[in-house]
Amino acid sequence: MGKNRRQKAQQRQEQMASSSSFAGQTNVHPTAIGNQEEQKEEEEQVFSQAMELVYGSLIPMAMHTAIELGVFEILGKVESGATLSSEQIVAQMPTTNPDAPALVERICSFLALHGVLGCSLVDDVDTLPFQRLYYLKPVSKHFARCCNQDGVSLAPLVALVHDKVYLESWSQLKNVILEGGHAFNRAHDGMNAYEYASKDARFSQVFNTAMFNRTTILVKKMLESYKGFEKLKQVVDVGGGIGVALSLITSKYPNIKGINFDLPHVIQHAPPFPGVKHVAGDMFESVPKGDAIFLKGILHAWSDDCCLKLLKNCYNALPNTGKVIVLEQILPIYADIAPFFQEKSLSDMLMMTQTPGGKERMQQELFALAFGAGFKGISIAGRVCNTIVLEFIKYPTEIRQ
Repeated sequence: MGKNRRQKAQQRQEQMASSSSFAGQTNVHPTAIGNQEEQKEEEEQVFSQAMELVYGSLIPMAMHTAIELGVFEILGKVESGATLSSEQIVAQMPTTNPDAPALVERICSFLALHGVLGCSLVDDVDTLPFQRLYYLKPVSKHFARCCNQDGVSLAPLVALVHDKVYLESWSQLKNVILEGGHAFNRAHDGMNAYEYASKDARFSQVFNTAMFNRTTILVKKMLESYKGFEKLKQVVDVGGGIGVALSLITSKYPNIKGINFDLPHVIQHAPPFPGVKHVAGDMFESVPKGDAIFLKGILHAWSDDCCLKLLKNCYNALPNTGKVIVLEQILPIYADIAPFFQEKSLSDMLMMTQTPGGKERMQQELFALAFGAGFKGISIAGRVCNTIVLEFIKYPTEIRQ
């Protein structure tokens, strides 16, 4: 990615330098890089990659600022194919700061250079100053509510991951490695993230909003292809938050009775949904009974021992024909730089710093947890939004027979 940007920048520089008006003003002449300088070019590329690692955290920080300012929503509401300048974007913000257009221009051009926003030029580049026009690319539409039918986006997840409560945990990671413990707990008076959320109403709202949006996106996509809910009568969503997943499931399958199970401080904010009953409790003590139990992004938040305890509770709550429906990320066995796998490794780093022993797992590790809890069968039921859908089956048909 860095190499491609460098090549494009070099081509643009040579085009500008060869322009008669530009060259006449600056006496710049294009320089061709010959084969004899390939080694130097490679060194430059490696150094550029190193500097990208130095400054890499600035990309999501700039995105977070753009989200807070409403840049993505403003761009998402224009007519299809339309573009906006930074001045036009700022005109829709609640500000009279004369410096705002220049500052927003720098943020938008930065995001465009890193592939987040699209950018075109309204004037010839030979004439200074020239004006850039911006638009949403397919990737940036994921951060604008107005571009999604359900009015949800990944923007609240950006807010959560870069919230000061989460960021403080990173300062403890080295100490955790050298001395033990959990990063979040060390940074927040011994409390894990769930305990902390019960005492901090602001952070609880940030967390719940992020989970609501993420869950809506994931479960709606899942229901387009996964058919494993069709014959069920009662589904328990363990760690179901305020109940949005079950509300989507029962909307599509009104014959299902849903039980949304979570901690008391979460359930107290859960709104009523048709066909969904909210139940407060501790999943490490017991879980409500049902034909199936839904675990969406739960296992990756806990250690192997905690996962085994939870899965055994699920096993005991199911009839012999029952199953646990699991949505989790899967780590590759071999290191792979493909974006599909890079996303999972990023999530693993988040689990390392923000959860009490949580981690993303390889497929074999998830299978081992299922068999260790007593389940006799496993089915790979699909994939959605880079997340795998698994079924842990208590007693497969061939065993029951």
